[in-house]
Amino acid sequence: MSLSFNYIDYLILGLYALALFFIGFRSGKKEKNQEDIFLGGRSLKWWQIGFSMFSANAGPIMLIGFAGVGFSHGIVGSNFELLAWVFLMLLGMVFLPYYLKTKISTIPQFLLIRFGKRSYNFLVIYSLISILVVWLGSALYAGGLLISGIFGCSLFTALVIIALIATSFTAIGGLKAVVRTGVFQSIIIIVSSILLTFLGFQKIGSVDLMVSQTPESYWKLFLPASHPEYSWIAIVLGYPVVAIYYWCADQTIVQKVLAAENLKEGQYGALFVGALKIIMPLIFILPGIMCYVLFRDVAQPDNAYITMIKELMPHGLLGLSIAALIASLIDTVSSSLNSFCTVFTLDVVSQVKVLNKKQQVKMGRWITIIAAIVGVGIAMVFSYSGKNFFELSQGLVSILAPPLSVVFLAGVMWKRVNSISVEIVLYGGGFVCLILGACHVLNYPYKGYWPHFLLLSFYLFVALSLVIVAVTLITKPAINPVVPSLLESKNKPVGEEAYHSRPIWLVWLGLASVMVLIYLLFN
Repeated sequence: MSLSFNYIDYLILGLYALALFFIGFRSGKKEKNQEDIFLGGRSLKWWQIGFSMFSANAGPIMLIGFAGVGFSHGIVGSNFELLAWVFLMLLGMVFLPYYLKTKISTIPQFLLIRFGKRSYNFLVIYSLISILVVWLGSALYAGGLLISGIFGCSLFTALVIIALIATSFTAIGGLKAVVRTGVFQSIIIIVSSILLTFLGFQKIGSVDLMVSQTPESYWKLFLPASHPEYSWIAIVLGYPVVAIYYWCADQTIVQKVLAAENLKEGQYGALFVGALKIIMPLIFILPGIMCYVLFRDVAQPDNAYITMIKELMPHGLLGLSIAALIASLIDTVSSSLNSFCTVFTLDVVSQVKVLNKKQQVKMGRWITIIAAIVGVGIAMVFSYSGKNFFELSQGLVSILAPPLSVVFLAGVMWKRVNSISVEIVLYGGGFVCLILGACHVLNYPYKGYWPHFLLLSFYLFVALSLVIVAVTLITKPAINPVVPSLLESKNKPVGEEAYHSRPIWLVWLGLASVMVLIYLLFN
């Protein structure tokens, strides 16, 4: 869908680009050592962590995809945001103390300490595949379609431009550049989305009028079990499997809290993201519902967000809206690139050759460039999948999640689990998930053959959980694991500040109360 810009819109886009490059390259001048480029010197504050996680999460697939779900099904897509606080709490209060105690720089290093080299090597490869496919490839694909449609260029040209912009400051400034640009871009995304929602309300006239012109099911968070796409059973059973992996064991997300100044800053950063989840349905999903009310005769789910921008945003704000879409895209791509170069440099290259800090930085920059090139190729492959933005991204995460969710939960909660059972789940289960994931994305043997991606994820999780329990019970227990289990940690604090503090638990309780109230209101 082509948009008509005037000089004010181009001025806004130009100012956005200048600000982005200024912030990104300014960070590059300051970050010189290995910890800076990969973990920002482990100096991030809670608000930097929160905004950076928000902007990495709020990619173009979310902006476009959530509006599409709102257009087609209503607020049911809000579950993917409103339920996330549970797993952000799990990250901050259970997983993060373990991670910081072991001073890991990447998620695979946790498995190295807990289960040994073979588990570590698997997760290194699995993480690299996940970052390239789930994060980088899908974000580039969605963003490439978006940019090519708006500006009238080819998909390949759009992909190359996006990759060049994101690679430039990411390779030079590392994680600090990603975080600083993420804070800037989060503000743009939030402000632009709030303005769009406000203009939509103005156009419709009132909340009652909007509700009266939509099906009753559009205002239910849980849809019937018979619903073919978003049944409450699929969400309740499948989403936790995905969320444990996504929020607690995915390198691109967790890298931000690993760079926290201390445990308290990391925990409050996770809490801040959880609080932001309250507003995300209002600014990401509601515009899709408004588009259904206002433009259902001319719009389609995948272009609902763009339709709203085109029809409602005046010049100037139109430029700001496109800047927000580009911001969401650039930040997701830059976060993916930084995570890939971190894992590859610290976990792959280090096994082949010992590098000093200067060599690590140089290697990380070259790996960032190579990853961008590979990501463009993967995005071109996605163009043949025939799936919409949201289905593609969520389906990929759902299929990759089960082995990691099972292993990481077992790793922190069960002392007896050993390397043999973990390796069987990782290698055997990981291979099965990769094969099923490829078939699911490519619709093999035919479209509609596979169950909903969330249910498929749940089935795989249950099967792999039974495997890890059975193999653990018939083999020798782990011998003196370096990191204590969750039950042991009650008597032996993990990390600093005696594991948890009472004030943050009270804030989590307040957030939980708000979320419960929302579910009571909309069911």
